[in-house]
Amino acid sequence: MAENGSTPSDGAEADRIAGGSTTRGVLDGVRVLDYGRFIAAPWCTAILADMGADVVRVEKREGGEDRWVQAVTEGGEGGTFLQCNRNKRSLTLDSTTPDGAEITRRLVAGADIVVANMPLAGMRASGLDYDTLRAVKADIILASATAYGEGGPYSDRIGFDGAGQVMSGATHRQGLPEQPIRTTVPYTDFGTAMTLAIGVMMALFHHRATGEGQHVEGALLPTALMMSNAFLIERDLLGVDKPRMGNRGTSVAPCDLYAVTDGWVLLQVAGQPMFRRWCRLIGREDLMDDPRFADDDLRWQHGDFLNDLMQDWCRGRTKAEVLAALERFKLPAAPMHSTHDVLEDPHVEKLGYLERIDYPGASKPVPIVGTPFRMSRTPGRIRRRAPLLGEHTGQILADLGYSPDEVTDLRERQVV
Repeated sequence: MAENGSTPSDGAEADRIAGGSTTRGVLDGVRVLDYGRFIAAPWCTAILADMGADVVRVEKREGGEDRWVQAVTEGGEGGTFLQCNRNKRSLTLDSTTPDGAEITRRLVAGADIVVANMPLAGMRASGLDYDTLRAVKADIILASATAYGEGGPYSDRIGFDGAGQVMSGATHRQGLPEQPIRTTVPYTDFGTAMTLAIGVMMALFHHRATGEGQHVEGALLPTALMMSNAFLIERDLLGVDKPRMGNRGTSVAPCDLYAVTDGWVLLQVAGQPMFRRWCRLIGREDLMDDPRFADDDLRWQHGDFLNDLMQDWCRGRTKAEVLAALERFKLPAAPMHSTHDVLEDPHVEKLGYLERIDYPGASKPVPIVGTPFRMSRTPGRIRRRAPLLGEHTGQILADLGYSPDEVTDLRERQVV
């Protein structure tokens, strides 16, 4: 019996091919152990799984904490879990027992890549540090993600996405003048997952050329620093921090979210040709050669004036009217969508960016984002839904050489 009350199918239902496709993946035959939680490691392994890797998610018997965050199903699975754990098999395991440690050893011996996100002390306690892993399999690739990176004074600290945001200087620069605001979208987590996936692929490329494994390390703080690097360069070279300006641009103008009669529209104007087209749009050709607006920096300095002009022009117009005019003048703009708008967007629907996947206990098929890049010959695919807790435990143990009676015994003794 699975911990959430569902009987594990050991893969029968989960292995239903989405859309009926049987195309081989570029990572077919690559075996990955996923000890990740929340986003940084699980989304990395989801990308590998999309591309064909066999990914086993190893969970505590009661389930990883991330499984139950933001519950959307009757069983309690959360939205981020459903997104980040498609195409994976689930094994429950108490690795602190001697039998659990032996199962871990067998898993590692048969794997190509191990992915985890926890501090080094936790990795060592779980037998997942690089030295322990390569004693079992010399050419193993370990990919680990931490909050701050190993070897510094913060290395033993734990941290979520927000830690990277607030320590990178980004949050200091965003929000309202009197109130810094971090974004609710966990871009540092997802960014770390993507950079970790790139590192894993580089390590796999190296392995295929040399037969050598290695340790790939990602962390939230350097990912966030990558994304806010321009702010740091500006501060270091010019000695200034621009003020927080809400939705207005940090270096160009006009740039803002503008209210229309039925919502909001984003416009971002950069460069002189685009500025001249904008002047023609609003009927202010006199601004084209005004020295106050000669370049982007000057326009940013006078951004309040330019943004107010744009807001005045938008007043009384609908979203469709504004967007049609901006498109006609070849100005980069977009409507601000609600979550409902995204789900009904014709472009999102036409390109299949969200795939509807059945999940036990969900009220209807779940909209799961597909692989966030597309390849013409070897595309990523969602082949199976995220697993129920322990759904594939028997199947995986059988692959490791355990007999049905041994699996039953391990279940009765609460090892798996």
